[in-house]
Amino acid sequence: MNQNPSSYTPRGVLTPNRPLADLTWLRVGGPADWLFQPADTDDLAAFLAGLPADVAVFPMGVGSNLIVRDGGLRAVVIRLGRGFNGIEVAGDRVTAGAAALDAHVARKAAQAGRDLTFLRTIPGAIGGAIRMNAGCYGSYVADHLIEAHAITRSGETVVIPAVDLDLQYRQSSLPEGWVLTAGVFRADAADPAALEARMDDQIARRDASQPTKDRSAGSTFRNPAGFSSTGRADDVHDLKAWKVIDDAGMRGARVGGAQMSEKHSNFLINTGDASAQDLEVLGEEVRKKVLQTQGISLQWEIMRVGEFKR
Repeated sequence: MNQNPSSYTPRGVLTPNRPLADLTWLRVGGPADWLFQPADTDDLAAFLAGLPADVAVFPMGVGSNLIVRDGGLRAVVIRLGRGFNGIEVAGDRVTAGAAALDAHVARKAAQAGRDLTFLRTIPGAIGGAIRMNAGCYGSYVADHLIEAHAITRSGETVVIPAVDLDLQYRQSSLPEGWVLTAGVFRADAADPAALEARMDDQIARRDASQPTKDRSAGSTFRNPAGFSSTGRADDVHDLKAWKVIDDAGMRGARVGGAQMSEKHSNFLINTGDASAQDLEVLGEEVRKKVLQTQGISLQWEIMRVGEFKR
C-alpha cells in the first residue's frame, strides 16, 4: 500500500492499515486503509486538496457513536486531535473545535456563565454533535448553532450557516467527505453555580438510568417519536426506543458477546468479546422483532461503516 495517498506530505500523523477498534467506544472493527491525524486546519486542507477524488474520506470523532465492521474501512479516516479542540467564550458566542468533547464545552461555557448544559451528558465531540444534531432534555444543537466551519473534500475552507445544514432529529445534510473543524454556538447567560448544579443533576440522572460503566455507544436506535427525552415529569414513553424494545421482549437479548443492556434496553453493549458482526446482528434482530410485534421500524442511531469480514 502507498504510504501516502495524497500528493501533499502532511505535518500530521499518517498511518497506513491502521486498526480502528481501539479508537471506538465499542472496541470493535477492522483497519482503515489510512488514518490521518492532521496537525491543524491548513495541514488538513492541503492533504485533502492533494487526495485523488476517488479516495473515500471518513471523518471520525472519538468513536462514541460508531460500529466499524470487522472487515475494516476502505478509506482515509480523518481523526482530529489537539489542534482542533480549543474552546473560546466571547459574550454569548461559544466557539468550539470539532475535537472538543461535548462535556468539556458545556463545563467551560458554564464557568463563563453561559448555558450549553444540554451538551454535558452527550457522549462524543462537537463535530459529531453537529453532524447528528445531538440533543437531550429538550435542547438540540440546532437551537444554539450559529455556524459550522469545515474543510471540503477538495480542500477548501468554508463557513456554513446553521440553516444550510438542514439540522433535523439526529441528522444533517453535510456533504460527503467534508470534515467539520469547529462550531460557533449562541449561549444564554446564566449563573455559573446554577449551571454546575444542573449538570450535576443531569449526570446523576444519567448514571442512574444508563449503563455508563459498560462498553456501549450511547443510544442504539432513534426514538420512533422523533425527538429526544425532555426530562420533564410529563414526558411520554410510548414511542421511546427503549419502550418498544422492552415491549418486544428484547431487553437483555444476546448474540455472542453483544447484549442489549439490562439497565437500559436501547443501549447495545460489548460484554467483553463481541465482534462488530455480533453487535450489528443483534441490532438487526431487535429491529426485526419490534417490526414484527409492533409494526414500528426502528432506525439506527449508531453509525455503521466499513466492510463485513470475508
